[in-house]
Amino acid sequence: MDHTFLDALILGIVEGLTEFLPVSSTGHLILVGDLLGFNSEKGKLFEIVIQSGAILAICWEYRAKIMSVLSGLPREKKAQRFAINLLIAFAPLAVLGLIFGKILKAHLFAPIPVALAFIVGAFFIIWAERRDHVVRIHDVDDLTWQDALKLGFAQAFALIPGTSRSGATIIGGLFFGLSRKAATEFSFFLAIPTLFAATFYDLYKHRDMLSSNDLGMIAVGFLAAFVSALIAVKGLLRYIASHDFTFFAYYRIVFGILVLITAYSGLVNWTAQ
Repeated sequence: MDHTFLDALILGIVEGLTEFLPVSSTGHLILVGDLLGFNSEKGKLFEIVIQSGAILAICWEYRAKIMSVLSGLPREKKAQRFAINLLIAFAPLAVLGLIFGKILKAHLFAPIPVALAFIVGAFFIIWAERRDHVVRIHDVDDLTWQDALKLGFAQAFALIPGTSRSGATIIGGLFFGLSRKAATEFSFFLAIPTLFAATFYDLYKHRDMLSSNDLGMIAVGFLAAFVSALIAVKGLLRYIASHDFTFFAYYRIVFGILVLITAYSGLVNWTAQ
């Protein structure tokens, strides 16, 4: 099936808006890609490639912090600790992804498993917000390597599509004593090595699928993801200044139930169930 620039624009917007919210960008892309008929192997590769637009939005938003860390690496312990913590937190997902990635993609990258993961993840968010939240870490620079490792294992749950990489990291952070702001910002920073590694790995692995004819669509998706991610990141930071994450839990429940209803009633012909 031939795809249009409109398809690329829609997928780019979906990627950017959902990548850093606790709602699962992968889950949304699977569902929207299914509706658009963009669920082939090449379509999945396109969705991975345009993630780089969302990552660059984080790099732009936090460019001062990133430059400070990079310039301080040779001599500043604070910068070195921050960089090491990111590498430690990145490791569990990288290792487990290499081991279980193919199995999970073969069995769980479909609308019904995604819908179920949406709903299950929502109850973890509600649980995290209703328990007593004792904050011991208010800033990402205060994390220890043990904290980073625990957050890394929390992020690894995102290997299950529909779970949400940012959601798993943020909610894990709440359970481990991080403030909402610290948990959210660390999930942003952790996205940089995680998503860049996933993008370049899949791009190299499936490089034969892409051609020069795809550059236009990739550019559209990339720019759409960049702009919409920038809006989503700024909006989320403003939102959590005075709200918790319960709204996203309810959104996940409603969205997941709608997918299940449309699937089992036949209202939507989900092709990859």
